[in-house]
Amino acid sequence: HSVRPTTLLLLRGSGLQAVPMCGTTGTFSTFFSKSKRFCSLSCSRSYSSNSKKSSILARLQVRMKCILIHMAFCSAHSAAHSVFDWGSYLTTEAALAASVSSFAHAPLSSDWDDVVVGMKVEVLNTNAVLSNKVYWIATVLQVAGYKALLRYEGYEHDSSHDFWCSIVSGELNPIGWCSMTSKLLVPKPRSLPEKKRQQKKKLVGSTTLPVDFYVKLAESMKPSFRVGARVEVVDPKHVSRTRLAVIDAVVGGRLRLVYADQSDVPDNVVFDFWCHMWSPLVHPLGWSKTVGHTIKAYGEILNSCLHELKMFSCDLQPRIVYMGEGFFEEGMKLEAIDPLNLGNICVATVHKVLLDGYLMVGIDGTELNNGADWFCYHASSHAILPINFCKRNDITLTVPRGSDPQTFTWDKYLQDTKATAAPARLFNTENPGHGFSPNMKLEAVDLMEPRLVCVATVKRCVGRLLLIHFDGWEDEFDQWVDHQSPDLYPVGWCELVGYQLQPPPGLGENIWRAFSVFFFFIFIVPVQVKVEEMETPIESPHKTQQASLRPVKQEKTEQQTESTRSGREEVGSPKENFRETTVREDKSTDQEGLKAGSRENDGSKDGMWESNNEQDRTGETEDVDV
Repeated sequence: HSVRPTTLLLLRGSGLQAVPMCGTTGTFSTFFSKSKRFCSLSCSRSYSSNSKKSSILARLQVRMKCILIHMAFCSAHSAAHSVFDWGSYLTTEAALAASVSSFAHAPLSSDWDDVVVGMKVEVLNTNAVLSNKVYWIATVLQVAGYKALLRYEGYEHDSSHDFWCSIVSGELNPIGWCSMTSKLLVPKPRSLPEKKRQQKKKLVGSTTLPVDFYVKLAESMKPSFRVGARVEVVDPKHVSRTRLAVIDAVVGGRLRLVYADQSDVPDNVVFDFWCHMWSPLVHPLGWSKTVGHTIKAYGEILNSCLHELKMFSCDLQPRIVYMGEGFFEEGMKLEAIDPLNLGNICVATVHKVLLDGYLMVGIDGTELNNGADWFCYHASSHAILPINFCKRNDITLTVPRGSDPQTFTWDKYLQDTKATAAPARLFNTENPGHGFSPNMKLEAVDLMEPRLVCVATVKRCVGRLLLIHFDGWEDEFDQWVDHQSPDLYPVGWCELVGYQLQPPPGLGENIWRAFSVFFFFIFIVPVQVKVEEMETPIESPHKTQQASLRPVKQEKTEQQTESTRSGREEVGSPKENFRETTVREDKSTDQEGLKAGSRENDGSKDGMWESNNEQDRTGETEDVDV
């Protein structure tokens, strides 16, 4: 019904004009309303109804999209900062977790024997309807790291109300805590009053948390390093040397080190490094000069900071090696964990012997001429091993380039290279025993990306070595570490210290993807269809009059409703034709449900039409403020 520009010029020349809304020609004085935008009352009603309905639903659609975008942002933000649900994960995987006592550097490691299965604690009663917090007694059924599975008293054979809780969160209290703090001890609904006395009798002689449990926890979490102090740490860009760094943050014993020299990094990028304060990669100031290790020169900066050496000498644990009748010598062959690929144990050579038991070791077949890929190991390190260690423990040995792994033998290799093997007595291969076993869950640092702490599994135990597998990742990312490594933590450690734990990839993404698809089909698609149904074109006055009577006819019979709907869709836009095909497909699957929805929509349309007619009668038809 639009008027072409050439036709509009001819009409103006003859004194006639076209109605902007429907295109009907006539004189200006005969047009309807104050703005003269309509040809008649029915034309005004048709425009008002259609514009109001479409505007309301369009606004509803926009608002719904905004709500969903906000929900998506909030979900993504909360997922990035949420606490990983170890309880559900352990239940799903049917796995056990390593005990806290197996991690010497973890808080409460030496006192963890006080936490046992079967002990009684007082916890929050989540089913109480009282305004104040009340508590009830629960029993520890399982201990997984810092996590515990509990069951309320009175549910002895019912696991439907079992729940996981962090033992170190402050939510678990020893028996008698409510009495001392004047808290209410209210039983769960199933704990019948007549059994309350029997349950109290069971508490006599039962084990509970020590009274000073949380006092010891606070003391064990006190950091021994202060922010702003300077240390020497390995240079990731040049592993055979160290460089000066400043402690920027301390989180649960982990240090964020910012390198003092930022000249070799791009602008707006901070060159930093994460490691534990007990890591063999961090040393006190002056260490490199003392043992003869290469350090990046800093001139007066290093000399002015040497006064801090005394402070760190008591914080860093000393390394002791018993040399006995001889020590490592340059050129000796051995097996070593590749520092650039911690899943491989390779053929290696001692290239330099430093002071205080330190060695510079290089992987055979990959050495650079300048020794930039040599790595510093202490003689007591787990990462250096005697020859044939892999053969005795059924581990694949990574051989030098040009050698055949199937036919490689140490005897022939030593003969070809005219070298000697390091004596086995020089290596720290004793296994004092530990609490790890295959398939145990823990939290482990990805040493190739040391800022990340990930959900991991002990894949294999070989003496004092553990093969760590990162859940959700391929086996090629597995890493060999010592059982006393400070880069291993019990389940729940990240939650305790406030560090971000990296869940297995895809575990949270699949949940959000299903959530977003659900809301898309529940909200977005129906709103789009309703808007398309409401957007009927502005027709001529006679056709508009017929359209205004259509809702009245639809109330008479269901058959007239279907015929009127199909008649309107024939003159619709391509989107409406697409909607027609969709509606027909829906009818073949659920015809009754669609009819009911059609009646409901028609009823809502009638209400809108009636309200608009009342507005037209009061002279408010021309400018509808939605």
